[in-house]
Amino acid sequence: MSGRWGRRGLLLGSCLAAVVAGVVTPGVAHAAEENLPPVVQDLQTEFKDCATGDTPAYVGSPPVLTARLTDPAEDDRIGYSERLTAEFEIWWSDADGVEQRRSLTTSPFPPDMIHRITVPSDIPADTVISWRVRANDGKANSAWSSEAPGAACRFVYDDESPAAPVVSSPEYPEETWWTGGVGIYGSFTMDSPSADVVEYRYTFLGGPQGTVHPAEPGGPATVRFVPLSNAPQTLSVQARDRSGRMSGRTDYTFHPKAASAPVSRWKLDDEVGSTSAAAEEGEAARAGRGVTFGGPVPLGAPLTSTATLDGSRHGFLTTDAPAVDSGRTFAVGAWVRPAEAGRPMTVLSQDTASGPAYALALEAPRDGTAAWSFTLGDAKVTGGAPEAGEWAYLLGVHDTETGHAQLFVNGHEVGTKAEAAPVRADGAFQIGRIRGKNGYRQRWHGDIGDVRAYDRLVVPREVTELAHRKPKLLGHWSFSTADDGNTPENKGGTPLRLAAGASVYRGPDDSCLPDFDPDCPWKPYPLVGEGHLALDGEGGHAVLGTPVVDTGDSFTLGVVAKIEEADATRPMTVLSQAGEHTDAFKLRYDPSAFAWQLVMPERDEAGAPETVVVQVTQPDGRSGYGTRLTVVYDDATDTVKLYADGYTNAGATAHLRDGWTSTGPLQVGRARTADGWGEYLKGDVDELQAYAGALRDRDVIGLGHETDPCLCG
Repeated sequence: MSGRWGRRGLLLGSCLAAVVAGVVTPGVAHAAEENLPPVVQDLQTEFKDCATGDTPAYVGSPPVLTARLTDPAEDDRIGYSERLTAEFEIWWSDADGVEQRRSLTTSPFPPDMIHRITVPSDIPADTVISWRVRANDGKANSAWSSEAPGAACRFVYDDESPAAPVVSSPEYPEETWWTGGVGIYGSFTMDSPSADVVEYRYTFLGGPQGTVHPAEPGGPATVRFVPLSNAPQTLSVQARDRSGRMSGRTDYTFHPKAASAPVSRWKLDDEVGSTSAAAEEGEAARAGRGVTFGGPVPLGAPLTSTATLDGSRHGFLTTDAPAVDSGRTFAVGAWVRPAEAGRPMTVLSQDTASGPAYALALEAPRDGTAAWSFTLGDAKVTGGAPEAGEWAYLLGVHDTETGHAQLFVNGHEVGTKAEAAPVRADGAFQIGRIRGKNGYRQRWHGDIGDVRAYDRLVVPREVTELAHRKPKLLGHWSFSTADDGNTPENKGGTPLRLAAGASVYRGPDDSCLPDFDPDCPWKPYPLVGEGHLALDGEGGHAVLGTPVVDTGDSFTLGVVAKIEEADATRPMTVLSQAGEHTDAFKLRYDPSAFAWQLVMPERDEAGAPETVVVQVTQPDGRSGYGTRLTVVYDDATDTVKLYADGYTNAGATAHLRDGWTSTGPLQVGRARTADGWGEYLKGDVDELQAYAGALRDRDVIGLGHETDPCLCG
């Protein structure tokens, strides 16, 4: 063993000694001092701590045995570097009861090193094998590690993998068609015939995966799973025994039913003058005198009419029985449009003898911002931003498997999941009010439509579909022809008026082909189809004369634009829509940022500060095909996105609040500036498409062509 100096990298050529009047000089090493035996520490069997007594370690192959060897600190006084070896000894009793013993010694290493040996492969399986180790420093042996207060380490070599597990499910029997259902939990039990299984590893194809442990070795284990679609599902399972050996894989295939209909549903599309709301499922709901049928519907939603509640004590609908068993997993939802947002109002609630079991409501604290809420017993989730006169789809979900209550607004989860205990309903179901200590209160003022209650989990795809509002095409201009200074809308709508400097370019004449006629000049083809709008950058533009989209609600605008590299020297606007004093928005190209930008002012005032809300940095469409640009504003989530050629990114998405509605006409190729009209576009524009409503990502890629995307599914 090296001395203290030797460990610091100092080499002493000789031992120096100084003895004065019989006194030993401090700090000088003396080889004559007594050698102390080394020490054995940190014993492991195949990286498992030393197991003793009646609980041996189980290993799936002849293991590696390890131990760390050290020397006492007192040996630092010895002036030379020691090397340590480890002697491992293993033993067991064979089938005849005769003890078998092996000894293995490692090569010498410096102190504090891990010594390891691999147990010979001919050791018997399913036999308790003991082992111990001692260290030698060339002069002395340490004690065996098995000597008091220690004990021999023990292990069992298991050379057989466990049998593959058997999987079963009462709700989803294997290879049985159409059982259970989307949103309905099922139990899946895994059970291997092998008695030493301690873990099951499972994977639902395309879904969750994990591990589960039986209550005791060799026992079964159960997991819960909810199908999110009615496509065939596969559960793959392997068993692991206590030695770490894995079984073969078991694949269990099952076929869930399609999602079941609500257990209660009131479309609230009853005839004007009705005194009750018919139930598509469940029982009819009696209507108070403050309920009027035949109300408005959210644009693009699959509703024909709604019920309007006047906010009075007579503005409610009710049933005699609960809409759903709220003591189990359930969900409730409705389309709503509040007439005001300054006071608390209840959309729906469920009575119990001790108070409401649950409620969907509008919260309006005096010192805070209005929000939607889902309450279940003492738990509450809040989120979203209610606005008077604005439609929203609300859905409250309670999952008893996870214990979570969740709130979705317009298809998006809001707030933070709340831990909620089930509250079983035993009274009447209410639409438009909630029961308090002194009677009903927080009465709804506004419109409510399509109230639903489910006795299962509403899965993510359904959440999105329930809140989806199909966009409506407002106009599509392909710029293929012009007549008397106008270019028509494809389906006979309002044409765009062309100003001087704006013209429809039709491309080469088929009677003049450069490849065959040297006197025929080469001419490019239109961006899309048979023609495009060409703008001179000096005053050329096209105008609709009226707003094309309502900027206070969800909208989508798509256009194809092309700018020549030599002309990209200043900001140029492709589309804008004016307010009274400035533009509500402008879609432009800014060469300084090398980006397409959506620019919006803070307010409709002359000289109001402008903000680049979103931008997509990329080549500016100087290729012959141009760039397909799309602006999507989703009022439900207060987000605006800018797409280029059907794709967007995080930097091209922004959140907007407190927007304003423009009243001016749509402009193609120019925008308002401090000096009047400016930012004239020198380039080409094609396939202008406008929608009321927000297109989904998967639909945006279909814009910029002569045909419109189907917006299906």
